[in-house]
Amino acid sequence: MAYDYLSLTNDVAKRLNETQLTSANFASATGFYSAIKEAVNSSIRHINQAHFSWPFNHNTYQQTLTAGVTRYPIPSQAKYVDFDTYRVRRDSTLGVGSAQHLIQISYDEYIDRFIDQEDETNTALGAVPDRVFRSQNGEWGVVPMPDKAYQVDFEYFMDPVDLILNTDVPTIPERFRHVIVDGAMYYAYMFRDNLEMASVSQRKFEEGIKQMRTVTVNENIYMRAS
Repeated sequence: MAYDYLSLTNDVAKRLNETQLTSANFASATGFYSAIKEAVNSSIRHINQAHFSWPFNHNTYQQTLTAGVTRYPIPSQAKYVDFDTYRVRRDSTLGVGSAQHLIQISYDEYIDRFIDQEDETNTALGAVPDRVFRSQNGEWGVVPMPDKAYQVDFEYFMDPVDLILNTDVPTIPERFRHVIVDGAMYYAYMFRDNLEMASVSQRKFEEGIKQMRTVTVNENIYMRAS
């Protein structure tokens, strides 16, 4: 069985004893079918917002630094950036013999100690960055300013966009398909003003999200010597 926007919408339609859509009429569906499509996206949004760091929303970003440039934008789709994962990639041609972890400093510390580098025009005074900071306007920056096109990698958890095309596939793994459908059923029943069935579906939906956390997020934490 396919796992995409069309099939998820039809899963809900089947539970409601409604005729299923096809790839030919999916985009033009109106009325209650349009509500079902929105219900699927609402369910997916709810799941993605229920936890900041779902592993299926994990991504790695690669930024090539520009000599003399301190600040760079955080990816627009990022919901949570793990600043403990910033590192300069090893590149012997740029004089980086091994990958280097960047230590996070506060924005206040950057302003107090390093802000003058933003006015520096002599890029030869830069070096391989060893610190990273988060600014107050959705950017991140490095200290010292780079003097070469170093490669910085970091990890983040994205906030996926809504499904649009009938072939669009959610980032949520297929094994949690039933959780998406339970959530969509809640929104569909609310659209129909069937509060009793909406309440039943909501309980199943929330239990499904709890089970997702147990399966994908919970982990044992170990202490280690420093």
